[in-house]
Amino acid sequence: MKNIKFNIIRILAMALLVFSCSEVLDEAPDNRIENIDTPDKIAELLVGAYPEAAYVSFLEPMSDNAGDKGPSADTGIDFATTLNQRMFFWDDINDVDEDTPTNYWNRAYKAIAQANQALASIEALGGGTEYSYLKGEALLCRAYAHFMLVSIFSKAYNPNTATSDLGIPYVVEPETVLLGDYNRGTVAEVYENIKKDIENGLPLIEDDNYEVGAFHFTVRAAHAFASRFYLHAGKWEKVIAHSTLALGAGNATVLRDWENEYSPRTYSEQTLRYSSSTLEPANLLLVSAESLYNRYHFSARYQLNNNLAGQLFFGGNLLGKAWAFDVYGSGDLFYNIPKYQEYFKVTNQAAGTGNAFVTYVLLSTDEVLLNRAEAYAMLGQFENATADINLSLSVKTDGYNPEEDELTAADIAQIYQGYPASIYTPFYPITETSLPFVAAILDIKRTIFYNDGLRWFDIKRHNMQVRHTDILGNVYTLTKDDNRKQLQIPEAAQSFGITPNPR
Repeated sequence: MKNIKFNIIRILAMALLVFSCSEVLDEAPDNRIENIDTPDKIAELLVGAYPEAAYVSFLEPMSDNAGDKGPSADTGIDFATTLNQRMFFWDDINDVDEDTPTNYWNRAYKAIAQANQALASIEALGGGTEYSYLKGEALLCRAYAHFMLVSIFSKAYNPNTATSDLGIPYVVEPETVLLGDYNRGTVAEVYENIKKDIENGLPLIEDDNYEVGAFHFTVRAAHAFASRFYLHAGKWEKVIAHSTLALGAGNATVLRDWENEYSPRTYSEQTLRYSSSTLEPANLLLVSAESLYNRYHFSARYQLNNNLAGQLFFGGNLLGKAWAFDVYGSGDLFYNIPKYQEYFKVTNQAAGTGNAFVTYVLLSTDEVLLNRAEAYAMLGQFENATADINLSLSVKTDGYNPEEDELTAADIAQIYQGYPASIYTPFYPITETSLPFVAAILDIKRTIFYNDGLRWFDIKRHNMQVRHTDILGNVYTLTKDDNRKQLQIPEAAQSFGITPNPR
C-alpha cells in the first residue's frame, strides 16, 4: 500500500473557476463552515454533489456495443473523433475536454468535495434532526461518486484479490490544506467505505424536501444505488431486498414502456421523455452534465454499425419477436436510439456563445429489475428470475401478448442450452442451471441499455473478453484480464504522486 500526495484541490480549482455550482467552494476552507449556516445553504451545496459529467462517451466505444462504420463516419468535432477512436482501441487518453475520462475524474472528486463540505458543515452546526436528510444525501452522494470512480479506474471487485488491487482515494474530509496526503488504498477498502456510507446514509433519506426528486437521492434512488453496489459485490439477498424497495409497486407501470410510450412518438418526443424528471417513471436519478455527446454519438465512427444493429435490435429478442425500439438513421452511419437531447445555456447573447448540457439517466427501475432477476438466478430462484425477465420484456417487445409471449423457466433454459460457460467468469461460480438465466438477463441489458454506458460495467464484473473488428477485418482483443480494463489515472493526478495503473 503506497502513500501518495494527491492534490484534489488543485485539480478541482480549474473546474470550480468555471463550473462551480456553489460559490462557497471558491472561498478559503476556514471560511466555509461560517458561511454555510442553514439547511438551505447545505441543500444548495448538495446540488453539485453529483458527478456532472458523461461516462457513456468513453465507456460505450470500449464495449462490445461498438463497431467500425468506416472512414466515411465523422463526428465533425475533433476531440470527439479522437476520443471515440482511442477508446475503441482501448488506448489511454489524457484530454481534459467534456466527455473524457479525465473530465469525469475531476467532476467526481468535485462532487465528493461538496458532499464532504456539507457533512462538515452539518457537524459544525450540531447535526440536529433538521439536517438528517441532508446528511443522508451527502453520504449517498459521496458513496456514489467513489463507486463510479473505483468501477472505472480500478479492477472489478473480487474478494480474493481486492485487498491488494489498487483502489482510488476515498476522501472523507474537506480540503483544508493545499497538499493533502491521500492513500490510494485498495479496492476492498473503497468497497468497505462505500458500504458504510450507504448503510449510514440510506436510513436518513427523505423524499419530502425536494421539488424535483429525480435529481437527488430519494429513498427509491438510494435503494437503486444499493442494488447496483451489492450486485457488484455479489451479495444476492441484499440485491433482492434493495431492488424490491426501489421498484415500489413492482409492476410494469414503473418501467420504461418502449412499446406504448416511445414507439408511437416522434424522435424528439422520445428523447424528451427518455431523460424527463416528470414524464418517465423509470428515471430514479438524473444529472445534467456539460457535454457535447448529443452532437456526435449518432455519427461517431466506432458506434452502432450494421452488424451490431442486427445483433442488438433487428434480430429480435429471446421471444423471437421484434424489439419495440425505433432505430433511427439512414444506414449505419447514423444509426441510433433516441435517448439524448441537448440544452444550450447561453452565456453571451450577443456572441451567441454558451455551454451545451445533456441530461443523463444514472439510475432506473429497468436496471433495478434486472439486477434483481440476476440475483434470483444466482440463488436458484428461477421462477422469480423468469417473472422479472417477462416483466422487462412486456414493455420492450413489439406487440407483446402476455397470453402468448410469457416465458417459462424451462423456455429460458432451452433457449440458452449449451451456452458457453467460459464467456462469463466472475469471482463467483455460475452454476450450469443458473447460466441460461444470467445469459438471458445480460443479453436483455445489453440491448435495453445500449448507449447508456452500463454494458461496460457488466463486462468488467463478469470478466468478459471484448473483440473489436475494423472494416478491413482486423481483430483487436481485450482479454479477460487485460490491464486496460482499468482506465488510466489522469496525468494531472499522476503528477502529484498517485500511482498509475499498470500497462
